[in-house]
Amino acid sequence: MDQHDRPMDREEPGEDEGVAPEGIVVGVDGSDHGQCALVWAAREAQRRRRPLHIVTAYSVPIFAASGLDGGYATVDDSVIREGAEAIVRQALDKVSTYDIDVDASVENGDASGVLLEMSETAELLVFGTRGRGGFVGRLLGSVSSALPAHSKCPTVTVPLICAPRLGETTEDRHVKAEQAKAGKRDVEQVVVVGVDGSEQARVAVLEAAEQAQRMGLPLRVLCAVPQYSGSLAWVPAPLDREALFADIKVQMDAGLAWIKSHFPGLPIETRLVDGSPVEVLIEASRNVELVVLGTRGHGGFAGMLLGSTSDGVLHHAKGPILVVPDRDDPRLADRAKFGPMLGAA
Repeated sequence: MDQHDRPMDREEPGEDEGVAPEGIVVGVDGSDHGQCALVWAAREAQRRRRPLHIVTAYSVPIFAASGLDGGYATVDDSVIREGAEAIVRQALDKVSTYDIDVDASVENGDASGVLLEMSETAELLVFGTRGRGGFVGRLLGSVSSALPAHSKCPTVTVPLICAPRLGETTEDRHVKAEQAKAGKRDVEQVVVVGVDGSEQARVAVLEAAEQAQRMGLPLRVLCAVPQYSGSLAWVPAPLDREALFADIKVQMDAGLAWIKSHFPGLPIETRLVDGSPVEVLIEASRNVELVVLGTRGHGGFAGMLLGSTSDGVLHHAKGPILVVPDRDDPRLADRAKFGPMLGAA
């Protein structure tokens, strides 16, 4: 099927007769950020052998009239829509060389709301971060902050700073300055998943293992333990932290045996490090292919990793971040058979 013939069948919202997009959904807005997300999503669609759906969303701005008659004035919808359709065509041209099924749509509505609705049927949502300019500056930026916590499917955010590893370039002066400061680094061929001993982290580990298998890469299970602060500062730190680390190590070893039982052919290692989870995972994102996190972690080894940590990592990530929503998974049922776990009797 000719990829360039497909999107025009879906130019007008509603022409798909209510058929929701499946496979990989990527949001674009004409910015460099959106282009990076598009390339990552196309590669992922090819890896998974799943269709790619490209979407851009817009809402018609309303301005208060300054005349004596008062009232409100709106911008011509057709002009904005033509701009959106041009962005869709450019996106389709960009992914035309990939061996994937691809279609696209232009949606009228709030970008976050549009993508959140699509997450109910999509396998994966992909979008860039901090979109500036681009198509009415609406799709990215706030969307990348809102979606991971509320999406019904896993999400991937792709920051512009990792454009070189995707074969992309940018003239964004802030990003170029940060790239120059960081210097050229080789990206380690590994998928990293952050854990804290919570059930949400175990869900993330399962998704990370599946993703590592798809990418043909080893998996690294990483737990970072922050320093004590506040009312706990009086605790004898060396003795207490040694005991804490020993306890966490036992649980991580049990977790490693569990995940290996479900992915026997996948190379997996664990790392327990001393430091701020946010800082450790942000640095990891700069140097590895993908970082995977869960959402809304409760408790955990030190009550510290998921939830607020995933937000902090997303805002400062240096590479693609996959966030996995809470969900039931039958493979969680046999975790206790492999050894101690947080909250178990």
